[in-house]
Amino acid sequence: MIFRQLFDRESSTFTYLIGDAPSGEAALIDPVVGNVDRDLRLVDELGLRLVAVFDTHVHADHVTGAGSLRERTGAKTHFSARGGPACADVLLEDESIVFVGGLGVRAVATPGHTDSCMSYVVGDRVFTGDALLVRGCGRTDFQEGDSRTLWQSVQKSLFTLPDATYVCPAHDYGGYTCSTIGEEKRLNPRLGAPMTCDGFVELMGKLQLPPPAKMSESVPANKACGKRT
Repeated sequence: MIFRQLFDRESSTFTYLIGDAPSGEAALIDPVVGNVDRDLRLVDELGLRLVAVFDTHVHADHVTGAGSLRERTGAKTHFSARGGPACADVLLEDESIVFVGGLGVRAVATPGHTDSCMSYVVGDRVFTGDALLVRGCGRTDFQEGDSRTLWQSVQKSLFTLPDATYVCPAHDYGGYTCSTIGEEKRLNPRLGAPMTCDGFVELMGKLQLPPPAKMSESVPANKACGKRT
């Protein structure tokens, strides 16, 4: 599998490129609209053809590049069927599988940060969106967030993956690029041992974070697949 991790400094967002060398097909996960030219240039440099775009959820801190990429390449856009935008080409259910060439992309519903949160398992990697970050997780105080739901999503759907599975999050704010499931089970202070569900709910309820700076712009645009109104 061809794999590249890209970064948006303004929103601390990771975008991922995955590609299947034999077929030349590629997908982007969590693209940012301002980086579409960069992302397409990389696809071209690697001799690939973009056929799919996956968003892990309706983001509140940046505008997705999904709609722009669809217009420019014909790639199909993929979101969760639970809370995802109706304008997406494919609305995914839990355990849906999409093929990018010979690569199987398995959708795993991980709501809690938002209703629409979907993680994607590809080979030995899981793209976790905001459900599981390196040593942290997405907040649960807006946009259908629910701490107990997020706890269950991580414990039952992510922490049951093999310990060696690489964790590829949608964001990082501390200088990390990736982790593993086993590492997060041991070392994540919010979600790993010895934290309990009740303790997690209490912790998340005390964060009192300011709203994302671009939330009023990003959420409506992302519900329209990246189209600003």
